[in-house]
This record gives sequence, structure tokens and C-alpha cells, in this order.
Amino acid sequence: MTGSQALAAAVARLRDARVPDAPRDARRLLAHALGIAPGRLTLVLPEPLAPAAAARLDQALARRCAREPVSHITGTRAFYGRDFRVTPNVLDPRPESETLVATALAAPFQTVLDLGTGSGCILLSLLAERPGSAGLGVDLSADALAVARDNAARLGIETARFQQSDWFSDVTGRFDLVVSNPPYIAAAEMPALAPELSHEPQGALSDGADGLTAYRAIAAGAGRVLAPGGRLLVEIGATQAADVQAILAGAGLDIVAVHPDLDNRDRVVEARLTVREA
Repeated sequence: MTGSQALAAAVARLRDARVPDAPRDARRLLAHALGIAPGRLTLVLPEPLAPAAAARLDQALARRCAREPVSHITGTRAFYGRDFRVTPNVLDPRPESETLVATALAAPFQTVLDLGTGSGCILLSLLAERPGSAGLGVDLSADALAVARDNAARLGIETARFQQSDWFSDVTGRFDLVVSNPPYIAAAEMPALAPELSHEPQGALSDGADGLTAYRAIAAGAGRVLAPGGRLLVEIGATQAADVQAILAGAGLDIVAVHPDLDNRDRVVEARLTVREA
């Protein structure tokens, strides 16, 4: 069997299992089985598929048919132009979260705090794009922090620190920028989610309540860690803009804007800590 034949069979198998984007996933999994970058796959498709590679592909397809995320199978996920290691202990970085990074980079900052850092993809992307800046990523999960530290080492980013903290509980100092992609899916919405999400840490997806618990905690503590004039950026669900703006404004933060993602859905609320004269 050639690589082309294996790819065609993989697409059919994924389609039979009703996996979305079967051709894309089949190419990624075949490249993973071959140990090459997906961009090189076309060059080797005419060649015979070695038995070991065929076995690796079969195992990967079985996991994908069970709706395990591709990133968990390959161990990596591309985000903002870089590859991050991903495990079941962290959320799979998603393209819509790149809106948060792009919005943060639209204004200067020197210090950044990432609340619920997970894989570290947001914090590390910001520090990589802004040489000379430094940041702290906090997470309640020690397993997630281990992944974030590994990603920092892999990317050679030495200005990132990570520590375990329940939101602001163990955070000291002030920051020009605070960012967060918190758990914002309401408990009532969880049963309707894609099967892939059952493989991700549920506490990073949902607060088990109305989806707004994290924003209340962030709003309550942001004033203590934001430098005067500092910005707060939080990722939100598509229907949460009004509620999140009200929560942040109620804590004394000034709302700057609501930023849409590439699908024109509300994705990021931007607020600022304004110092008012007495």
C-alpha cells in the first residue's frame, strides 16, 4: 500500500465514524505516523507505506474514531505560529483564542499575568512576540503547569514564570496586562458539546454553574494586580458579552471594547483600570 492509498483509506474510515474534517485529520495523522511535518506529506505519498508506519496510523485512526482530539494523539497543537505540547491535562489551544493574543499585542506592555494558563500558549505567545516583556502564568492544576513549563523550555522563553494559584490567591505584584481564557461554558451547555471535549479537563471548560463564576472572581481581584492604566482581556463565549461587561464594570473597571473573532462572534472583552483623581 502506498501513502496515497493509505490516506484515501484513512479518510474513508474517519468519515464512516462521522469525524468532522476527515481529510484534514487523515493527513495530520498520516504525517504523524510517518514522523514528518504535514507540509511534507505530498512528497512521500507515492512511496510504499512501511509496516511500522501503517501500524502507527491504524492506532491513531482508532483513537480519532473514538473522538480523541488530534492534538492528544500527535501531542502537539499549532497556535499563533508555534507548536505547543498538549496533553489531556490542558485545554486544546483553539484558533479563536488567537483573538485574545492579537488584541493584547495591539498595545504596549512589559509585564503580563495569565490566569488559568493551561498549556501556557497565550502567555508564551505574548512573550515570544514582545521581546523584553516578562510574565507569570498561574493555574490551579499542577499537571497543567508542568505542561506550560515544558512548552516554555521547548520554545526557549526564559522570561515566563509559572506557579500554582487559585486565581489571584498566591499572586503578588502588579502587571500592565492581565489575560485569561477561563472556564465559561455553563453546566446546562455541556451535554451538547462536541465529543472531543470529553477528553479535555472539564474544570477548564465549565464552572459547573452559569458560566460566569470565573469572571466574578477575576473582576473581584483584578484591581489588586493591575498597574494603573493596565488592561484586562478575557475570552468569552459568544453570548456572554453583556454579562461579562456588567461584571467587570461593577468591579470598577472601565470597558474599552468587545472584540470579535474571525467568525465575527464576540470573543474578547477588554477593560482597563483607570486611575481617577480624587
